[in-house]
This record gives sequence, C-alpha cells and structure tokens, in this order.
Amino acid sequence: MNNGPTLQSGSTGGDVRRLQRLLVMMKLLGPDEIDGSFGPKTKGAVEDFQGGEGLTVDGVVGPATWAALPADPDTPELARGASGGAVSGLQKGLHTFGGSGAPTDPGPIDGDFGHRTEQAVKAYQSGHGLTADGIVGDRTWWAPAGGAGATLASLSGLTTV
Repeated sequence: MNNGPTLQSGSTGGDVRRLQRLLVMMKLLGPDEIDGSFGPKTKGAVEDFQGGEGLTVDGVVGPATWAALPADPDTPELARGASGGAVSGLQKGLHTFGGSGAPTDPGPIDGDFGHRTEQAVKAYQSGHGLTADGIVGDRTWWAPAGGAGATLASLSGLTTV
C-alpha cells in the first residue's frame, strides 16, 4: 500500500516524480516522461490506472489511488562513491544484462560503486542512447533493457511489480 499527497494536473516536484516512476514501472508511461511535472500524459496514465483498478476515473491521485498503487521501487540516483543494497542490485542488473566479460560487466557484486561499475554504467547508457555520464538516474533505471519489458531496475531486482 502506498500513500502521498493529492496530485493533479499542474502539480510538480518530487512526489510527482515518484508517481511517474510507479507509472513507468507499470508500463503506463515511458521513462522519458519522468519529469516531475503532472501534465497531460501523466494524467492520462493515472486515468488508465484508475480505470483498470475500478477506481473513480478523475486523473487525481488522492488516497484511494495512492492505496491502489504498488510500493515504491528502490531506484535512487547512484554515482561513483555510492554503496549499499541499491548498488549491489545495480551491479547484479548490469551483469544480468550483458554477462561476464561484457562491457556492462561491473565486476564483483560488492555494493561499492567504483570505477569498474561506473564504466559498466557508461557502456549500458551508450548502448541505450542515453547520456553516458555514469550516473544512474531515472532514465538509466527505466530504459527498456530487452525482452518482456525488462528495465535495468527490474533486472536489478529493485522493482515491486
């Protein structure tokens, strides 16, 4: 069960980005539409979700809509020097994507975002037409990564649907 402030057309900020990540995770928005601005595409995706869940279709994300949404994915912005579980997941996803010895192989899955992980991220970004800056943000996490709707976030085991 999820929760958050009421969001609607014209809303902006971090909670809108969070909502948009959930809509991307559910394949109702594209990753390039995570921008923190609740515009027509976000409203349409919310209405599609509401209709599918048997909720009032009004395009407003209030308590009932939040409660029907899945839990937030663990997809923080990551860069060189980061450490922890999300980095381990990232490393697993990069390895799963390309396999051992591939340009996207981050080396040992150790939870430390070092040089080798950064190079693997840049290779992944380059291969997906993204800015190869080595920073894992929304566009990197949610870019399509192959068949069956996979994304780096899903390959990393960090999604909830």
